[in-house]
Amino acid sequence: MESRKIRVGIDTGGTFTDVVAVDEESGAVVTTKTPSTPADPAQGFLTGIEKVLAKLGETGDAIGAVSHGTTVATNKLLEGKVENLGFITTEGYEHVLEIARQSVPDGYGNSYFWVKPDRIVPADRVRTIGGRLAFDGSEIRPLVEDDVREAARFFAERGIRTIGVCLMHSYADPSHETRVRDILLEEYPEATVSISSQVLREYREYERSITTLVDAAVKPNIRNYVNNIANRLREFSSDEGEARDIPFYVMKSNGGVLSAKEVVHQPITTVLSGPAAGALGAALIASVAGVEQVLTCDGGGTSTDVTVVVRGEPALTTEGRVGAYPSKIPMIDVVTVGAGGGSIAWQTPEGTLRVGPQSAGADPGPLCYGKGGSEPTITDAHVLLGRIPPHLLGGEIPLDTELARKGVEQLAHQLKLDFEACATGILEVSAWNQANALRQITVKRGLDVRDFTLVTFGGSGSLLACRLVDILGLKDVLVPLNPGNVSAFGLLTVDVRNDYVQTHVCRHDRLEIAELQSGLDALAAEAEIALADEGFGEAERKYARSADLRYLGQAFEVRVPVGDGPVTQKLMDEAAERFHQAHKELYGYDFRGDPHQHVEWVNLRVSGIGPIKRPTLKEIAAGTGAESAVTGTRPAYFDEWVTTQVYDRAKLGAGDVLEGPAVIEEFSSTIPVHPGFRARIDTFGNIRITKIADSNGANR
Repeated sequence: MESRKIRVGIDTGGTFTDVVAVDEESGAVVTTKTPSTPADPAQGFLTGIEKVLAKLGETGDAIGAVSHGTTVATNKLLEGKVENLGFITTEGYEHVLEIARQSVPDGYGNSYFWVKPDRIVPADRVRTIGGRLAFDGSEIRPLVEDDVREAARFFAERGIRTIGVCLMHSYADPSHETRVRDILLEEYPEATVSISSQVLREYREYERSITTLVDAAVKPNIRNYVNNIANRLREFSSDEGEARDIPFYVMKSNGGVLSAKEVVHQPITTVLSGPAAGALGAALIASVAGVEQVLTCDGGGTSTDVTVVVRGEPALTTEGRVGAYPSKIPMIDVVTVGAGGGSIAWQTPEGTLRVGPQSAGADPGPLCYGKGGSEPTITDAHVLLGRIPPHLLGGEIPLDTELARKGVEQLAHQLKLDFEACATGILEVSAWNQANALRQITVKRGLDVRDFTLVTFGGSGSLLACRLVDILGLKDVLVPLNPGNVSAFGLLTVDVRNDYVQTHVCRHDRLEIAELQSGLDALAAEAEIALADEGFGEAERKYARSADLRYLGQAFEVRVPVGDGPVTQKLMDEAAERFHQAHKELYGYDFRGDPHQHVEWVNLRVSGIGPIKRPTLKEIAAGTGAESAVTGTRPAYFDEWVTTQVYDRAKLGAGDVLEGPAVIEEFSSTIPVHPGFRARIDTFGNIRITKIADSNGANR
């Protein structure tokens, strides 16, 4: 029997499926890409595995584990395809979804023009049941089981198979909710049920309700998708004619992975699966290259995802949203904009140019794919301006420039612009869309965008890098090796991780050491069971403790780490001190030392972490001068048509330097270097792009 030495990372995007395999014996890393298959995402997944095994000359027997980032849950939510849901809550609280937070989105103020979006569950599909818990979990009124049976019959008669349950104060004691779930499944076995005490054990009933309903909504899709892939993975392996289960992990939004058998029970944790993997892959590559403060820009065919990473750690949030739905689960703080290679350029009724969020996706794709696309896209503009070659994936996908030209000329005519101005305008609008997303995760969080290096990856992530440096005043740009596969690479760097939370509201000066210790111990015990189930030995398991704190009377909390070891007064005071510091960094002030302002603890959190062996990044050979990598020239448009040198990235070595205008090409990505910029190859093969200083030594 061959040794199972190959670990595979697969990231399924809207347009391409990216694959990275690492041979754990030799350290060899192999990458490939294949078009995504939106009608059956599993098909593109399996084609990718076949391609990468063929490149390694291995069979399915050699696969030790597969880690996967999926957009199944994300796309369902972004497309608003959440329907046929039922909701059960406590008697008297049937309008919790209508009342929501009584807040109006940014940009509308108290505007009378804002129209409240449809509720995730219409009022006629909400059922209430008798029984009530107090905030501390004590029972005020017992659960009325007949109400639950009646609700089950109501949903069964209407064919509503997906049900979310959120009862008042169930975070303090889940027993009522657990009983409701058991009765529902007894009365209505075909139903899919999510209960809030398993999805989000936190107070704030509106967010808990929505998060639970979103979990229920994506559960059937994730369950079918994951089980389908797990079954088909068995076909890749056979021990003496016997199929075996290949360990299969799915990326979660919190920066960890979870085995497929577990993820089907908590599908909402995968809603930002793909973007999270990219941020972690970019964080590792940047920190090895000695860069501590980075913004990641992951440009695909459908959208661009941006995150902020400080000292190798992406920022986490529990205030995230996916589409119209707030999700209170811990997730990497990602902002997504509809600005990918396939984003469609269009004219508004007012006669202005817009780009996205509609995308031509993988099928039919941009006009230049020649597969029936009818509207010009960002990719069409790049190919017509000479910024990318007239083919993709090293020639696997030829591009039809004439079809693209007709589409852009038609739009230019509508806008009364000449052809170059229209194509440049498409790219400029796209660059500003990306820049605004990058401002959202920096300036809005109190960070100075000029202190950061931009790490660009994904198939289209690097195409506008030089414009982003100009618009935002960024320090420089780092483009990793195989940028189109950074998200798939990130999947191989990710630990198994599960998060547990429990609301525990108490003023800091009244906090009991024993209470805090027992709360954290109970969460750690849950994390320990999960890590044991995932196959991690006692010595391997790690635990990260944190808490959400606020000043008494505030509406929102700040998360801070809680130190390891037994709980003492000193440990609690250190957490409060971290809170003062974090509050000052975020909001510019704190109340440290003010006897009238009390710190309040709100939620306790424990993350159980099972470490996975990370692939090592190797240094590349020294270069012989950038000239040896020149493959030819072609006209490209940078404010004017200029003869532009084209470089083969594979032939560039460490220390090689080139100046724009230039285009660097490789299998999965293209990097245009604008006039006035310099690109240098570092010892790990990353391209480092900086602005050339003018005669006064200034960078701009």
